[in-house]
Amino acid sequence: MLSEAVPFCSKYWYHIVIFFVCFCYFYGDIHRQIKRRISPIFTKVFKYPDGIRTDQNEALDEVTDIIDNDEEEFMESALPKDLKHVPYQYVKPNEKELLRRANKFFEITNARRTIRYFDEENVPKEVIRYIIKAAGTAPSGAHTEPWSFVAVSNKTMKSRIREIVEREEEINYKKRMGKKWTSDLRPLRTNWIKEYLTTAPYLILVFKQVYGILPNGKRKVHYYNETSVSIACGILLTAIEYTGLVTLTSTPLNCGPAIRTLLGRPSNEKLLLLLPVGYPAKDATVPDLQRKSLSEILTEIE
Repeated sequence: MLSEAVPFCSKYWYHIVIFFVCFCYFYGDIHRQIKRRISPIFTKVFKYPDGIRTDQNEALDEVTDIIDNDEEEFMESALPKDLKHVPYQYVKPNEKELLRRANKFFEITNARRTIRYFDEENVPKEVIRYIIKAAGTAPSGAHTEPWSFVAVSNKTMKSRIREIVEREEEINYKKRMGKKWTSDLRPLRTNWIKEYLTTAPYLILVFKQVYGILPNGKRKVHYYNETSVSIACGILLTAIEYTGLVTLTSTPLNCGPAIRTLLGRPSNEKLLLLLPVGYPAKDATVPDLQRKSLSEILTEIE
């Protein structure tokens, strides 16, 4: 075996030298590509041999995948190491005031309904800005604030968004969603025609940032980005109701990439929610639905 290898090496020694030089030169790139594309596959196979992953695991995997893709970019902390901590200012209300506030807040949120029929009357821009400002107070993983809000009042842009949504929603209703899903929606009288996307004075589109960009151009990890943005959406819905406006929680299936491109949003953002916002039409109706009672949603351990 060795006697056969020596003549081969003697004859093709320069090819062998070139191969090893190129391999050493490109080793770093090859190693990074293996980590990016191959290692995550084997890691997930061994972590979840039965193919089952929880929501928490998926969120952790998303963060891990981003870091693994370019580990050096994420070594720098997004927050300053010497971050200052200040005293929390708090005025404690008495029990009577606590109960009054809790009951008042429940009355406000309990009045919230999903509205599909809007008046075209305009809403002051400052009102929309304050609503979004309120949503931006939501807590987030490591204070990464992984959300972007786009407020659209331009009629042409609203029409183009509606075209995208209705085109995909027709396919959803006829093919993707299936009989069970469409049957469950039938009592709510919904279909792929979305007039509210053009009649509502505002559309608020909520995007989650899978990762952020630091001032130096490096990527910033956004831990639990979907959970954080979902909390912000809850505050957004409550702020809309408290203000005296109405909305509809729309999650148009398969529309995200096209709408993101239309609005010129960066590739690190994904559409999470689309909210038409405005006043209800004078003849607006809502389904006569009943919410679960407190005993059905609460377990008390004392």
